[in-house]
Amino acid sequence: MYIYKTSGVCAKEIHVEVEGNTIKSVKFVGGCHGNTQGVAALAKGMDIDEYISRCKGIKCGFKPTSCPDQLATALEEARTAQ
Repeated sequence: MYIYKTSGVCAKEIHVEVEGNTIKSVKFVGGCHGNTQGVAALAKGMDIDEYISRCKGIKCGFKPTSCPDQLATALEEARTAQ
């Protein structure tokens, strides 16, 4: 389990579990519950590189980042921590 402290979004942390290059589980702490549940459900089972290529750089309104973007960053870090 990798715990990522977010920056610039409503969610405070992202708990991510990866196995090899596959996302096994994602849980956001805080944030918009429906949206973060949706992002987590869609990411589960996805290849890390595929998720990063699809979601890296997504912005939330005028913010320079978003929960999907923060998850992409968390996955990049989790991959190197393995």
